[in-house]
Amino acid sequence: MALKTGIIGLPNVGKSTLFNAITKLNVVAANYPFATIDPNIAVVPIIDDRLDYLSSVFKPEKKTYATFKFFDIAGLVKGASKGEGLGNRFLSQIRECDVLVEVVRCFKDVNITHVEGNVDIERDIKIIELELIMADLEIVVDKINKNQSRLKNTNDKKSLFELEALNLAEKYLNDFKMLYSIDFGSEIYNYFFHELRLFSIKPIVFVANISLEDLKNTDYFIKKIKDIVGDKTHVIPICCNFEQQISTCSEDDKKFLLESVGVNNEMSCINKLTMVCNNLLGLSTFFTVGSDECKAWTFKNGSTAEECAGIIHSDIKRGFIKAEVYNYEDFKLLGSEQKIKESGKLRLEGKNYQVKDGDIIFFRFNV
Repeated sequence: MALKTGIIGLPNVGKSTLFNAITKLNVVAANYPFATIDPNIAVVPIIDDRLDYLSSVFKPEKKTYATFKFFDIAGLVKGASKGEGLGNRFLSQIRECDVLVEVVRCFKDVNITHVEGNVDIERDIKIIELELIMADLEIVVDKINKNQSRLKNTNDKKSLFELEALNLAEKYLNDFKMLYSIDFGSEIYNYFFHELRLFSIKPIVFVANISLEDLKNTDYFIKKIKDIVGDKTHVIPICCNFEQQISTCSEDDKKFLLESVGVNNEMSCINKLTMVCNNLLGLSTFFTVGSDECKAWTFKNGSTAEECAGIIHSDIKRGFIKAEVYNYEDFKLLGSEQKIKESGKLRLEGKNYQVKDGDIIFFRFNV
């Protein structure tokens, strides 16, 4: 599964620059609003050291990382929920995303126009929040009216559940609260997220787009944004312009340049961003290995072996017999499949086995 990640924010905050840094592409990043109209889209590999190690041992013909699909979406302006700017066109692009990366401009540069006239972190965040909340409120009120009308003629349990959930959403939205910040429980959350596809229920990672000089002062921006949106929120300070400049460098050159500005290259900001997005949606990775291909597969935490077999191919799920399973950490410690078998670390699991992050699996099936 390719996770759909939407990069959002006001115009001219660095969305396309971040997109270029992530994807190593060269889309337009101009100094005027709506340089991006149709979303730029790229499928980006999630670099995983575990897959690199497995490939070094099995020496496959092909190595395949799990992927993210990134959408660089046009800048949002005041009144978008009422049609301003790109209005509904912008919002329809967000609706298809699983997680949002909101770029907040924290740098000052007189040569780059700010759509609101000046840099104000809190104001800019509140503009985005308000537009998403107002768009959600319109959807919720419409659904409430439809369910109330339906319940005049029936006591349908589904409609009763939906109406109760919708009334709860309306209450929080009228209080200008983003729904992702509320603990609704899984049933209501799934209704808002998967069925209604509400905007403010989507998990958000905030990217503080800072200047190169502020890379040594990242704690200030993390605290400032968390004071606005809540302490549990993920905030990643990135100098998007610098990251774009070094994105096409060799790993050695990149490490040197990062160290020259005082940044530890243990995990780059871009890799950290993809990992945080992954974790926000409760996703993990299992691996399939062999001389033909070593591949990383993304799955939802709690998925069974049968469900993970279906991620690879529906025929494997349909004909599932058993899963041969061992864990990456055991393999790295012991060094070979033969030693895994000799030590008793190889297990045969049934279709209801809950797959763990780092599991290496061979599926036995018969169709």
